[in-house]
Formats: sequence, C-alpha cells, structure tokens
Amino acid sequence: MKKYISLLLLLLVSVYSFGDKAVDKPFGVVDLSVCNLRMQSDFSSEMTTQALLGMPVKLLQTQSWYQIQTPDDYTGWVHRTAIQPMTKDEYDAWNKAEKIVVTSHYGFTYEKPHLNAQTVSDVVAGDRLKWEGTKGNFYKVTYPGGRQAYIPMAISKPEHVWRKELKQDAASIIRTAYTMMGIPYLWAGTSSKGVDCSGFVRTTLFMHDIIIPRDASQQARVGQRMDIASDCSNLQPGDLLFFGRKATADKPERVVHVGIYVGNQQFIHSQGDVHVSSFNPADKEYDAYNLGRLLFASRVLPFIDKQTGLNTTATNSYYK
Repeated sequence: MKKYISLLLLLLVSVYSFGDKAVDKPFGVVDLSVCNLRMQSDFSSEMTTQALLGMPVKLLQTQSWYQIQTPDDYTGWVHRTAIQPMTKDEYDAWNKAEKIVVTSHYGFTYEKPHLNAQTVSDVVAGDRLKWEGTKGNFYKVTYPGGRQAYIPMAISKPEHVWRKELKQDAASIIRTAYTMMGIPYLWAGTSSKGVDCSGFVRTTLFMHDIIIPRDASQQARVGQRMDIASDCSNLQPGDLLFFGRKATADKPERVVHVGIYVGNQQFIHSQGDVHVSSFNPADKEYDAYNLGRLLFASRVLPFIDKQTGLNTTATNSYYK
C-alpha cells in the first residue's frame, strides 16, 4: 500500500510542477519543422492546421498537450514536444533575436557545417531559427528549445537580408505559387510538406511575409470582394478566387475552396495536388467542376497591413 501511496504522491507532484511551469510560461515558440494542431489533445484527433518552426504562439491551456493560439488567431492542441514554453522575457528575446529564414521548400540542418554530418532536423520554407554566426557556407543556428545546428546558406537567408529582398507584388507571389506545383493535398496542411486549398494560399503568401486568415471562409472576408465577369476581364493576377455553394432562398452562400488567379482565365490551387486549372473550355486544364461553383473574387494585396487579418511578421503582434 505504501508503494502505491508513494507513486500517487509522485504523480501529484509531477502534475503540480507541470502546472507551475505552464503558469510561469504562458508563451511559446514552435520547436519542430512543422507542428500539427488538432481539435483535441490526442494524436487520433482531426488535424486543423499547422504551425512552423520558430513561430511564436500563446499557450491557452496545458495538460499533457498544449492548447495554443497562432499568429493568425487559430487555436488547436499540440503535443508538448512541439512547443518550447517561454516566459514573456524569453518570448520577447526570441522575437528580437536575429533569425535565419528558410527559403527553400525543404532541407536539413546538421550537427557540423558540412552536408555529410549528422542531421539535426528537417526544415521547410518559412521556418525561422536564431542566428548564432557563420562558418563556411553555413549559418550556425539555435532552435527555440536550445538545440544548435548548421544550416546551408543555399537554403536560407538572414531575416534582415530576406526582408530587404522581399517582393510582395502579384508576379513574385505567383512565381512562388508555381514552385509548389505537384505538392500533394493535405487536409489542414500549411507547409511545403502538403497543403489544403487555403493552406496553399496561406503558405504562398507567408513565403512573402504576408499573414492571411487560415480558412477559405475566413480568407473570403478580407480584401475587396468582387463579382467576376464572364471572361474574367475584371480580375488581376494575384486576386483570390472563392468557390462553393451559391446562396439560395433557403441556404446562405458557403465558401469551401480557394485559389489564386494567374491570368488568362487560369488559376492555381490545391485540389488533389497543387496545379493550374482554367475556366476556358478550349484549354486542356479546363475545370468545369470548379467553374460551376465559382462564387466571387477578392483583391487582397493592396490591403496588407491596412485591414484586420492581413498583416506581416513585421506588424503582427505575436512577433513583437
């Protein structure tokens, strides 16, 4: 009996200590290349979105899992190994530190500054690591949880250089979208490993430092809404296209899909994989299905940092 009482007391102490840690550290930073958020605190629960390495988050609840809120105000549960809890001072220090931004869709970091060294982890586009120095053709970096590694210069840039070279025009964004061609559809995916339709839009824009709401139905509420001419003549490349159920006398309009208009009655989107479709019956990419459920367009690029829900890591409160 004493053995069982001792075990029970040990468990209670562990729970109490974990709670103290959570109270003291209500902030956190993602410590994995891609962090999966779920509806409930269980690996079998439905995935709702993803967060990227180096992304600052808020801790809302803590159990064996953390309930977190991301910079686009999305909430979900993640396993505790995915997040490095931080005090406000630690969180602020992380945000202020110079970062290395991953610019390639996929790559690795290494224990030593050469490609034959032991890998530390994989990385994807948009991941951020603390910059500690330079050695040869590598940047020395630190993860939020304290791991250190070397990342090739060929797949990354210092954040201040990345920002200086950054372009947020439609042509540049569309070029980035095309680099994701063939990436598989993944429900709730928002990384180069896999994307759903709105995750594709979010990931493409995030690679240009633009933060947009997570879901298609949320993205449909930002920017300037526009009806679409039959020949798409009033659209501009970079406009977002929304698809779904049209409003009827009995049911409201429902947005379920989104893509990026690229011109010439064509759009790029994630459905099965990332590919280009067309509204023109003469094109081999003609997409009668999506033409039949096309609802409206939204022009978002002129409204970055001018509308709630459209901002950048330079202005989003989570990154300050």
